[in-house]
Amino acid sequence: MNILLLGSGGREHALAWKMSQSPLCDQLFIAPGNAGTGSCGTNVNMSITDFPAIRQFCLDQQIGLILVGPEEPLVKGVVDYFRANPVKLGAELAARSGLTEMPVIGPSQYGAQLEGSKAFAKAFMDRHGIPTAAYREFDADNYEEGVAYIQQHALPIVLKADGLAAGKGVLILNDREEALAEFEQMIKAAKFGEASKKVVIEAFLSGIEMSSFVLTDGKNYLLLPDAKDYKRIGEGDSGLNTGGMGAVSPVPFASPEFMEKVIERVVRPTVAGLQEERIDYKGFVFIGLIKVDDEPYVIEYNCRMGDPETEVVMPRLQNDLVEILLATARQELDKITVVHDPRVACTVMAVSGGYPGDYEKGKPISGLDLAIPGESLLFHAGTAVKDGRVVTSGGRVLCVTSYGSSVQDAVAKSKKVLAGISFEGMYFRKDIGYEFQ
Repeated sequence: MNILLLGSGGREHALAWKMSQSPLCDQLFIAPGNAGTGSCGTNVNMSITDFPAIRQFCLDQQIGLILVGPEEPLVKGVVDYFRANPVKLGAELAARSGLTEMPVIGPSQYGAQLEGSKAFAKAFMDRHGIPTAAYREFDADNYEEGVAYIQQHALPIVLKADGLAAGKGVLILNDREEALAEFEQMIKAAKFGEASKKVVIEAFLSGIEMSSFVLTDGKNYLLLPDAKDYKRIGEGDSGLNTGGMGAVSPVPFASPEFMEKVIERVVRPTVAGLQEERIDYKGFVFIGLIKVDDEPYVIEYNCRMGDPETEVVMPRLQNDLVEILLATARQELDKITVVHDPRVACTVMAVSGGYPGDYEKGKPISGLDLAIPGESLLFHAGTAVKDGRVVTSGGRVLCVTSYGSSVQDAVAKSKKVLAGISFEGMYFRKDIGYEFQ
């Protein structure tokens, strides 16, 4: 089977690495990919939101399955486009896959609102009794009510842009005047563009965060290895938020007893809610959780795998990913049992100087051949090939994932590999997993 993977980051390199190992995968295409994904398949210079071009490519290359990496194509309706403009599978491929049309793994545009709209997600949780922070939503029409709400709300207070804001639309504020100023900036001055036309105001929850990853076929579900990522640029979780500076899996504090609460109170009601509301959803549900006094609360949903969490989840998933994705398309996930690698996996992300603020691109990278097979893996995130050399092309450039007997062991291996990799301005956190070492 020929497969098309949409995306270009570290998540996509990890997914490409995993799918390319499957005997079910004949040819893997990655659009647009990066300098690392080229070692797993063929990069294709194609926009991830040009749906007609993607469809034509699928017809030309006899693609049997599309996996969508990032959220943008999902929120813009790639699944709906292929529902309306299906790609029929040839007789041989149909017989092999058990499908008549090429599946696109991911939710419909409506289902993708779980990530695309904070207000939609909170209302969904409310309807299905899923534990989350108390909240209200406001826009220009009830702006003054929002001001009054902030004035009487306990601190700290959480302001969230309703739409997608590239990971920057969540503010945790300890000062009421600052909260009022930010609220005004978000709604009246469009601080985050269209994303902050509506603002969700939440109560602050104090606890420790982690993520659960669910794959659902709309009826059944699988729970993939859990993970915890590190968003702050500085050590000790200080400084600005980033897209993620590293991750660990499994999560040491996620005991079997706690995870049973997560399954009973969050995962099952989420999957049942999607089915009950007849939301077309065959794909990943990323559940951002916070543990408060040993109880799980949902911070957010995402409609795809996380990054850099995928870079530790996929190395710990021992199943054939393509087999799982085909079972998703056939609504047969109840026939799959997930097998986890018992080892710890930790990834450490190397970023461009100045990130998450302004940074330069095009810096040559050396030391990319230092990862140790079976022990450490190198995943590219923001890289490109220029004049035959691999260069930086993004804020988060690459990460090293290592296996170990403990968090400390795995992180030490990743840092050892990163110590031999260099590009101008390179920075990485040396304390990923610090609270577990």
